[in-house]
Amino acid sequence: MAAIPEVMKAVQLVGHGDLDQLVYRDDVPTPAPDAGEVLIDVYACGMNNTDVWVREGAYGSETDAAEVSTWRRGRSTLTFPRIQGTDTVGRIVNVGEGVPTGRIGQRVMVDFSIYNRPEGDDSLADIDYIGHGRDGGYAEYVVVPSENAYEITSGISDAELATFCCAYLTAEQMLDRARLGQDERVLVTGASGGVGSAIIQLARVRGAVPYAVTSAGKEDALRRIGAQDVVLRDAPDLVAEVERVVDGPVDVVADLVAGSMFNDLLRILRPEGRYTTAGAIGGPVVDLDLRTMYLKQLELHGSSQGTRTAFRRLVRYIEDGAIRPLLDRTFRLSDFHEAQTAFMAKSYIGKLVVVPDRHWDDVGAPHAAS
Repeated sequence: MAAIPEVMKAVQLVGHGDLDQLVYRDDVPTPAPDAGEVLIDVYACGMNNTDVWVREGAYGSETDAAEVSTWRRGRSTLTFPRIQGTDTVGRIVNVGEGVPTGRIGQRVMVDFSIYNRPEGDDSLADIDYIGHGRDGGYAEYVVVPSENAYEITSGISDAELATFCCAYLTAEQMLDRARLGQDERVLVTGASGGVGSAIIQLARVRGAVPYAVTSAGKEDALRRIGAQDVVLRDAPDLVAEVERVVDGPVDVVADLVAGSMFNDLLRILRPEGRYTTAGAIGGPVVDLDLRTMYLKQLELHGSSQGTRTAFRRLVRYIEDGAIRPLLDRTFRLSDFHEAQTAFMAKSYIGKLVVVPDRHWDDVGAPHAAS
C-alpha cells in the first residue's frame, strides 16, 4: 500500500460568495483518523445543490429570507475554510483506535449524515452533515466515523456509485415522510435533477406510479428511467395539463422547485393528499392559501437528508440492483469551478461527479464528456 502523504489536494470553501470562494489547494494537511474513525482515499465525490446554497449563504433566516445564512439556521456548524462534498466513494487506507484493521482496503460509500443521536433514534432534529459540520470529500483524503463508511460490493463503477448518497437518501426520506404506497400516483417536480430522478426510481421500487414535471427536451430520458408520463413545467395551465396527463388523482406531490408553481401543486393534490419538499430551486418564498390546505385536509411535509434506516435501505437497493446510477459526466477535482458552473446550468439529467486528478485515468476519464 502506498504511503499516505502529509499534505493533499483539496477544494476549500473560504467564505460565502461566488465561485472565487472555492480555492483548489495542494498543501492541505492530510487528516488522520481519531478513535472510531477511518481515513478514506477518495476516488469520486458527487455534486449537490446544498454545496451551492451553502457557498452562497442562501438559506436565509426565519425573519429575513434574504439574510446570508448557511444550513442549520441559527445553529450553524460551518467554519472556514471548509472542504465540502457529501457523496464520497473510496478505499479505507487507515483506521483509528478501536476500528478493526481488517477494514483497510474496503471499498466504501459514505453516509454523509451526522445524526447527533444514538443508534436506534431516527429523529433528524439535530442532524448535520459531512461537508458542513466537518470536512467532506472534495479532496484526496477524508476522515469519517467508521460507522458512516459502508462497504459496497456492487460491480458498478466508483464514479457511478458517487451519484447515490445525498440525492437518493433525500428522495427516500421524502417518500417515507409522505408514506407513498403501492399504486399511488406521485407528481415529481425538478424531475431531471439528482433528487428528482432518484424519486422516480424509488417510487417504482415501492410500486407507485411517478409522473415527472420538467422542461422540454428531457421527456424521453425521464420515461426511460421510470416516469409514467411527463408534464412540461411551462404549460400555460399546469393544473389542467396534469389533469390531462395523469391517469387519476395525484396522491403525493414531491416538490423540489416551489416558487410560482407552489399553489398549483396544492390544487393538483387530491383531498387528503400529501405534499413533501426538500428543495426550492424555483424560489423559497411562496404564496400559500391556507384555505386550500385546510379545506382539502392536506398534509405538508418538510424533509432533509434521511435516517440511518433509510440509508441502509438505500445500500440494499444498490447491492440488489433495484436502482441504477444516473451519471451524466465527470470532472477533475482541479477543474472544480468548471464542474460547479456546469452543475448550476442544469442542462443534464442525473448527477455530476468530481474525481481527484490522481484517480482520473481509471475513475473519471471513462465517464467524462466526449
